[in-house]
Amino acid sequence: MSSAQLSASDVDVDLGKLFASLVKNWLRILLWALAITGIAFVLAMLATPKYRGETRLLIETRESVFTQPDTRNQPQENPLLDEEGVTSQVEIIGSTDILKKVAAKLELTKLPEFDEAADLSALDHFLILTGLKTDPQEIPAEERVLKRMREKLEVYRVERSRVIVIEFSSEDPKLSAEIPNAIADEYLAVSTAAKLDSNTSATGWLQPEIADLRKRVKEAEAKVAEFRATSDLLIGQNDSVLATQQLSELSTELSRVRANRATAEATADSVRAALRNGASLEALPKVLESPLIQRLREREVQLKADIADLSTTLLDNHPRIRALRSQLADLEGQIRGEAQNVLRSLTTEAETSRARESQLITDLNRLKAESARAGEDEVELRALEREAAAQRDLLNSYLTRYSEAASRGDRNYLPADARIFSRADVPTEPYFPKMLPIVGAAFVGSLLIMSIVTLLQELFSGRAMQPAPGTRVEPVAVVPLPASASKAIPKPAVPGGAMAEPPAKFETAARLEPIGAEPSGAAVPKQDAEKAKKPVVSIGQIDIAQAVEKIISTGATRAIFVSPEGDEGAASSVLVAREIGDSGLRVLLLDMTATGAASRTMLESSYFSGITNLLSAEAQFADVIHSDHYSEAHIIPVGTADPVRAMRAAERLPIILESLSTVYDVIVIECGPTNAVAINKLIGEGGAVMVSVLDPTDAAIMDAMADLRSAGYKDVTLVSPEGQEAPTAPVPGRSAA
Repeated sequence: MSSAQLSASDVDVDLGKLFASLVKNWLRILLWALAITGIAFVLAMLATPKYRGETRLLIETRESVFTQPDTRNQPQENPLLDEEGVTSQVEIIGSTDILKKVAAKLELTKLPEFDEAADLSALDHFLILTGLKTDPQEIPAEERVLKRMREKLEVYRVERSRVIVIEFSSEDPKLSAEIPNAIADEYLAVSTAAKLDSNTSATGWLQPEIADLRKRVKEAEAKVAEFRATSDLLIGQNDSVLATQQLSELSTELSRVRANRATAEATADSVRAALRNGASLEALPKVLESPLIQRLREREVQLKADIADLSTTLLDNHPRIRALRSQLADLEGQIRGEAQNVLRSLTTEAETSRARESQLITDLNRLKAESARAGEDEVELRALEREAAAQRDLLNSYLTRYSEAASRGDRNYLPADARIFSRADVPTEPYFPKMLPIVGAAFVGSLLIMSIVTLLQELFSGRAMQPAPGTRVEPVAVVPLPASASKAIPKPAVPGGAMAEPPAKFETAARLEPIGAEPSGAAVPKQDAEKAKKPVVSIGQIDIAQAVEKIISTGATRAIFVSPEGDEGAASSVLVAREIGDSGLRVLLLDMTATGAASRTMLESSYFSGITNLLSAEAQFADVIHSDHYSEAHIIPVGTADPVRAMRAAERLPIILESLSTVYDVIVIECGPTNAVAINKLIGEGGAVMVSVLDPTDAAIMDAMADLRSAGYKDVTLVSPEGQEAPTAPVPGRSAA
């Protein structure tokens, strides 16, 4: 006889049995947890209570605007206010020097809490004698106190701030408040002392520097005066060298003389031309400016007036008129002679100006040479003056700083760049031990640990293991059993551990036969009988799944649905669109029915913008495309615009479909009860025409098929929604689950 043995590696963990072991051993787990919790409670009761005090410092500049040094011309530097500066102050607060001063001030070496050598027990002496423990007295008392202080002290900076927290824990509540306050006070004192030391060092360095600078300033100013005297660089008006100032004035005088000479020559030329040509001298300003000529002109005018008066009563040859005319001729000769004198004076003036110009040019050339020499010397003079000015400015700056530093040192005014804004108070209750958290954590932790131990025990014992599904059974030889014992052999096991069951009973049912055939009397299984209850699709029709498969397999980008039987036939297009959307393709259902039969079952309301709004230019694509509540499909409803106005722009429909084809893999168009002419603009390239069928015997189906075939649509598919749950409209205000 043979039996079967499972491979040891083909086993699974039976989670039911595994966690059932927790219920089985719950009493043991609870007792262990209570025991551990009791131990924790006793230890917490025996523990020495510890108190914690906290002091807070704020790092900031405490210098008053009325006492701070004048740094308007110096860059602003405040390294204590940045992140690195505050972190550095944390290290300073916890430094050894400050802790030593606090320990000495509070006499911490006398307290057993800070010096373990002050109160050694017998056990400690025994451990020290046996060498199991180091003798604490070998370490200086000061170092022992510092070690314990560092263990109890915590100094840290509050994140993203300039606040430093000083925390200290102690068995004495009074000490837990005194020590952080003392550390903060000592830190402020150390900071102030450091500033005073820096101020004293500054005054000590500035004093000899100022004395040396005074000598250098005096020497530099003496060099300037000596060089100015030896180089004859006398300063005139406007802080300029005298030679340069004279050169400027002489240039101005030369320009004036040249202008006067040119004016005199031009006037003389005009007078000379008038005399030579016999022109009237009345137009010459210089001639008319002569006093003698002015009187002669007045006499001439008087004679001409007398001749005119006598000519009214006397003839031209009258002796008196002749005498007057003779006087007039002599008078004109005198005027021309006086004009000659004016000409000679102008000529003399021009010659004088020319001579003056020559003299000025000579002097100008001489001054140019002197100015060039003075310019070279002035370069050296400016260099000496700059050196003297630099030394003088530096001396003034040092004197100002020395005065400020000396006044601060005398008045002992140098505030630390920090202040205590929260001092530690004596705590009223310890922070350790917290009885309730310790006991609660011990109870929960012990429960968890004991549960894990129980689960591991169950796993390692093999009681929580079972054969894995599909395990390979290896035959092994066993000792034959007697015939009387064969009845005790259990039934063979199947994978999973269940016992083999007898075949299920079949119920008789009519076998599915072809249409028109008589049913046979053979019995069919119950499962086949249930399948037989589903409606059988008529010849030439396909169901929703087959329609989706055909659209996807043929690569159709558009599926045109015609529903001759009215709004109820629109269910086929809705179901097809949802099936395509659930398959992972991007699909859009375009509702072209007059009543919105397709979009009613996919949207909450019929008042959404749709294709009519898009055709009427009242909305854009983003406004008319909506999501189906029960699938991944998108829907463009009929819309709310005037249909008559929208159909005037029907020629835009192919363009709209082409634009949608670039985004969606398949466009399902529900046309309702329409004809072949109406779908010509919708079919496009790669489109499939489908007819929704509810009742194959309906005459409207036959008429629609005949109309489509007569229009040239040979490959028309009949799609029946039978066997599918009819789509229903979503509840307003709720989304799909």
